[in-house]
Amino acid sequence: MAIQPARIRVLNDQPPRDRSEYVLYLMQQAMRVPFNPALELAIEEANRLNLPLLVCFGLLDGANGFPEANARHYAFLLQGLADAAAALDKRGIAFLVRRGTPAEVAIDLSEEAALLVLDRGYLAIQKRWYGEIEQKATCRVVQVEGDVVVPVENASTKHEYAARTLRPKLQKLWDDFLEPLAPREIDHPADGLIARLKRKDGLDVSDPDRLLATLTLDTTVGPVKRFRGGHNEASRRLTRFLKDAFAGYGAGRNKPEAGAASHMSPYLHFGHISPVEIALAIRAAKDADRDDRSAYLEELIVRRELAMNHVFHTRGYDDYGRAVPDWARKTLAEHTDDERPTLYSEQELAEGKTHDHYWNVAMREMRETGYMHNQLRMYWGKKILEWSPSPEEAFARTLRLNNRYFLDGRDANSFTNVAWIFGLHDRPWKTRKIFGSVRYQSENSLRKFDAKGYERAVTRLCEAEKN
Repeated sequence: MAIQPARIRVLNDQPPRDRSEYVLYLMQQAMRVPFNPALELAIEEANRLNLPLLVCFGLLDGANGFPEANARHYAFLLQGLADAAAALDKRGIAFLVRRGTPAEVAIDLSEEAALLVLDRGYLAIQKRWYGEIEQKATCRVVQVEGDVVVPVENASTKHEYAARTLRPKLQKLWDDFLEPLAPREIDHPADGLIARLKRKDGLDVSDPDRLLATLTLDTTVGPVKRFRGGHNEASRRLTRFLKDAFAGYGAGRNKPEAGAASHMSPYLHFGHISPVEIALAIRAAKDADRDDRSAYLEELIVRRELAMNHVFHTRGYDDYGRAVPDWARKTLAEHTDDERPTLYSEQELAEGKTHDHYWNVAMREMRETGYMHNQLRMYWGKKILEWSPSPEEAFARTLRLNNRYFLDGRDANSFTNVAWIFGLHDRPWKTRKIFGSVRYQSENSLRKFDAKGYERAVTRLCEAEKN
């Protein structure tokens, strides 16, 4: 159960510092204790150096808050941190949450560390944080990949055209990375470490609601009851999914009313659960056939890691001119002046005030519960393209709405899925007005599932948010 060497990168040439107080781990992307290779490597190093382990987290709010994050996202994040804090304490590991950027917090605390361990994320802001740490930390810095099954550079060294080009590369490698990860024993518990260091600026994450109320945030989009953050909740949901809904997943996954979704995406987004842990559970699931397993692993590994490949190799993945392929921008530009029978403002879209009843239902689910089934997300996005004055404005609107309301917004999957609406990872189709040769989706796609059943389910979910 060793950590695969391909997951580990040494970012500087500094040797571990002598006369240090601890080994430091910046828990920023992988906000969990179980199945966290960065944490387990940090424990191994702490044991080797005869030191306790300190885990830290940099919490942003106010003017320096995480871009586009609001109270909905922060509530879920803080619930996950409370879960992690309790699990770390049980293992004898100190945890310090401080206000500041992850880079600021890690660089400051690294002054007393023998070694700094980082996990890994692929967004531009995360790359900036890690780059700043690499430049300014005065101790040895090691980074450990725990957010994907196959490390991005191992899977492919270029921007992949589509899932079909990345899939065989992943399938060739993923067995080497789908291995259990046993928790390491702590040789030197960190009892009283923070007090001894006289660190008095730590935030108490044991009461997420109380801490949330002290932060300066956009509160116009509030927390949801439908999802609670943390590994414990993610694990509970996964167990229930495997028991009650996984059999028949291959056939039911595209039917929003069927209840076949695992709802793991918010937990993967915040690093509250490992994709390796999920994949191993899927492989071990009883009463599920090969098609169900293949369909789920396609979504979990191939599609998700295609998104990681896209943001890793695309500078400006949130920009229409860079994220959308040339052929798609060309054909959309050729049809920019096509008559659009219906146009809506962004506010009308956000409030679900369109002529399309089931689009409004999907928007209500998104706005009030923080989630929308993938089958509806495709239709939802294509209609925004159809109802906006230009493809550039449609792209910006779709991304803003996506990032504002979805719990799993603002990550590699979101940026990639929005760009897919405009032709990314797709091919030219039959030419039509407005869309050119970019794939179109009509109201007829709603006939593929029980739309009325979906509406009833959304109504129940939204009513539960009020109680």
